[in-house]
Amino acid sequence: MPKRKAAIAVGGVAALGAAALLLPNANASQDKASGAAGTARTLKAADASDLAAQLQKALGDALAGSYYDSAKRQLVVNVVSGDKNVIVQAEKAGAAVRQVGNSTAQLRSAARTLKARATVPGTAWAVDPRTNKVVVTADSTVTGAKWDRVRSTVRGLGSDMATLKRSAGAFKTFVSGGDAIFSQVPGGNVRCSLGFNVTASDGSPAFLTAGHCGVAAKQWSDSQNGQPIATVDQATFPGQGDFSLVKYDDPSTQAPSEVNAGNGQTVQINQAVDATVGQTVFRMGSTTGLHDGQVTGLDATVNFQSETDPNGVDTVTGLIQTDVCAEAGDSGGSLFTQDGGAVGLTSGGSGDCTSGGETFFQPVTAALQATGATLGAGAGGQAGAGDQSGAGAGDQSGAGAGDQAGAGDQSGAGDGSGAGDQAGGDQIGGGADPSATAGGEQSGAGNRSGAGTGHRPGAGAGSSSLTGTR
Repeated sequence: MPKRKAAIAVGGVAALGAAALLLPNANASQDKASGAAGTARTLKAADASDLAAQLQKALGDALAGSYYDSAKRQLVVNVVSGDKNVIVQAEKAGAAVRQVGNSTAQLRSAARTLKARATVPGTAWAVDPRTNKVVVTADSTVTGAKWDRVRSTVRGLGSDMATLKRSAGAFKTFVSGGDAIFSQVPGGNVRCSLGFNVTASDGSPAFLTAGHCGVAAKQWSDSQNGQPIATVDQATFPGQGDFSLVKYDDPSTQAPSEVNAGNGQTVQINQAVDATVGQTVFRMGSTTGLHDGQVTGLDATVNFQSETDPNGVDTVTGLIQTDVCAEAGDSGGSLFTQDGGAVGLTSGGSGDCTSGGETFFQPVTAALQATGATLGAGAGGQAGAGDQSGAGAGDQSGAGAGDQAGAGDQSGAGDGSGAGDQAGGDQIGGGADPSATAGGEQSGAGNRSGAGTGHRPGAGAGSSSLTGTR
């Protein structure tokens, strides 16, 4: 990341291997719809995301979630049985309609119950539109009375409303001591990954990274012992998001809107886009390089163990949940689509890139709206209303939005891999807890500077493409 030409999410090239193979036909145009009433259209993932946002805005809580069926290349929307008017409108728009039993209001109510009774460190929950249930994940640190509390709460909601699964790792923010973007703090170095270059509202060059990176350190460098080249302007963590806006100290810095995918390849970033459950996404980070996977949930709530209070919880709401792996040092790195849409910033999760796990991301659209920044040299990608697709499980603004006080409810779609509440040992998922790296590293919280919150704006698709490894 030279001072006058800052590349995005640099580092980790040796870890890529065959991960950065370009797909020659990835930019093929959307198949033409048949035009027949009630026939679901064949869509690219980006077009499905746009359609989901349009239907969510038009039909609101009449929808009970949506997801992208990548095998059939269709957007599937959930509608509570008996609502014929909504079914007709969704089918006319080109979506495949599935009738389900749980409404948006019922899913939100379940999330409020979880917030009140099961907010303990190491837990997360989101709605899985594929099962029409709330999926609760508990990591390896949730044991004893805490485990009993979570399991009892999930059972109380009923097997038709919620499921519980285990993650073998521990939920943590992926900050580390090492390379990529650095900051020197008392006791060692903090290392994160740059997410996306942007233009701040005052016209100055800047970049987005994770909020917990921005609260851990104020000034950042492009080398481990180098002079600072950028300063945190805004940082939000914990609470309603995990994002930082960091301005380059030199106002003449050239900050291209692209992701360095390794092996000499870059992906041009054209717009910020909302994620859709079932969509394939790519993550670039300084520790592990390029990896891909699927979006499994929207507007997820994650309860991290507090980095400053041994008995506290750092709750973050409004995150994207995926099965893309990540490790320490990948925090803040870019999550994007194969056609160049900026999707998210790496927040945290469990597991590693050997065993897998659950990983959570800050939506880029929300970070741009909150900070007033635009992608690249002001080209932006924040047009539109931007309601997140998916039914709401929680009270939060946007699709299925509302109250986020305290631990924060959540909405949207969730991880569909839960196998249900299994007494004594619910489904094991994820991987081993990532090991610490350089001595003196810090993660998570620090002196909190700045603030910001906002609603999710809509966005379109981009261009360019690649594929990765899990």
